[in-house]
Amino acid sequence: MDIEKLRREYTPMSETAFYILLSLVEERHGYGIMQYVDGLTGGRIRLGAGTLYGSLSRMEKDGVIEAAGEEERRKLYRISGIGREILKIEIMRLGELYQNGMKLWEGIS
Repeated sequence: MDIEKLRREYTPMSETAFYILLSLVEERHGYGIMQYVDGLTGGRIRLGAGTLYGSLSRMEKDGVIEAAGEEERRKLYRISGIGREILKIEIMRLGELYQNGMKLWEGIS
């Protein structure tokens, strides 16, 4: 799948997709992703197994993530090169939102 099609499909990105991709900058298995996201967000986002594994399946099919082996019979995943590009695009988009919001906020505070 080409990067433009994926960009249109994945941006704007849901928080679930964002945190899954962010967590897969390092190889992790499903439960490790759940723990990482829970810790990173202070428990605000808790990924359920159905949501997580459905997202992982779709992302792997789209080539945004890839299998990275097994650890104690658990499948490991990592972000792919295309996934990194999509994540970078989303981080830049979020940065623009933040900067514009802060400009306005400073003007009304």
